[in-house]
Amino acid sequence: MVNPKATTTSERSRDVLVRALRSEVDLSVRYTRRRGHATDLAREAAEEGVDVVVTLGGDGTVNEVVNGLMTAQPPTLPNGATPAERLPALATVPGGSTNVFARALGLPRDWPDGTSMILEGLRLGRYRTIGLGRADDRYFTFCAGFGVDAAVIHRVEQARRRGRVSTPALYFRSTVAQYFLNSDRRHPAISLERPGEPAEGELATVIIQNTAPWTYLGDREVNPNPEASFDLGLDVLALRQLRVASTTRTVTQFFSRTPDPHGRQVLRLHDVAEFTLVSARPQAFQLDGDYLGEREKVRFTSIPAALRVIC
Repeated sequence: MVNPKATTTSERSRDVLVRALRSEVDLSVRYTRRRGHATDLAREAAEEGVDVVVTLGGDGTVNEVVNGLMTAQPPTLPNGATPAERLPALATVPGGSTNVFARALGLPRDWPDGTSMILEGLRLGRYRTIGLGRADDRYFTFCAGFGVDAAVIHRVEQARRRGRVSTPALYFRSTVAQYFLNSDRRHPAISLERPGEPAEGELATVIIQNTAPWTYLGDREVNPNPEASFDLGLDVLALRQLRVASTTRTVTQFFSRTPDPHGRQVLRLHDVAEFTLVSARPQAFQLDGDYLGEREKVRFTSIPAALRVIC
């Protein structure tokens, strides 16, 4: 499944990839034509009984494919098969600007090296079963955001539509502008609710991770929740009042070689099965780096052992 707008590949490189895969497997190539199209294609592939779905694109393409696979009605397998075994395995060739999901699986950053590793994984049958996150009725692979980080992604997407290139500098400028110009730093509106636990109120922004790292800045990992894992539940980092000094200190901790964000304005939760975020006013919302509009309430759930991946 190929996103022809993948930012780090060309038509020639995509042809090379297709030829390499066809040398190893019976391959059918599908190109995405619009946002959401990869979801439809992946669902069809699962319902047709395809063994492996290979993506060439960024994290947004992967997210769409995963949602297609997880909402499909695949052919019935013999008794004893796990839910993940009913679905095609997923192989991800990195073709976006950051490729967090592929790199979190241990794949190289560049698509040629990633392709070689995936071909080796296909030959050896090298699979791994991972958990996913779900926000209401939509799945995510590595992260979600409610508040400032999602608003920053919205700013970056708007800049890219105006022709700007996605760079660390663009993200930095967008973050500074959002923090100082558009964040209500003194009146946090978000509450986090968990079954059987007291609610945590007056939160300004919330980061949710299904694995670590949260993202990359070039080659450097950014780790608000360094213990997050595909093999565990969801990890959460929330900031209360976004005071300049405390927020700067916490964000600096994200970049440490041994990150351990903490402080009076920090709430961290590890290996959480489910929780709900509720806000007194609409908040920006993102999944796997794609801005999905504003929400006032989102229920998050960890889905263990949900999907097989080639790694």
